[in-house]
Amino acid sequence: MCASAEMVTKNRVLIVEDYDDTRELLRFILEARGCHVLEARDGREAVDMAPREHPDLILMDLSLPVMNGIEATREIHRHQECRDIPVVAVSAHCKEWVWMREAREAGCLECLAKPVDFDQINEVMGRFGLDC
Repeated sequence: MCASAEMVTKNRVLIVEDYDDTRELLRFILEARGCHVLEARDGREAVDMAPREHPDLILMDLSLPVMNGIEATREIHRHQECRDIPVVAVSAHCKEWVWMREAREAGCLECLAKPVDFDQINEVMGRFGLDC
């Protein structure tokens, strides 16, 4: 079961990414904005972490070991209390319609194309109302 929003720090972002360099870059950008960053290295870890930590936003790589980002998004949103957590795909596959159709059907609201930059993160944070 997810923790209530009142009990957790606001502006918490869960980065789900298996490549250390990409995860570190995203963490650097988000922490520079003042966000509280959580990290998962695969889809299964994200599924286990999301209900416990209840982040305000999840940045989800689609190509992950153990469980891919599409299945992880489905699993996270199966928790009633986690259905409100916005998930944004972060992938090199953003332009591939099959991947993006599946990602949207799973619950990803949009896709940031890799390599991600500071401006893209700023735009996403604004659209989802995070003020970090």
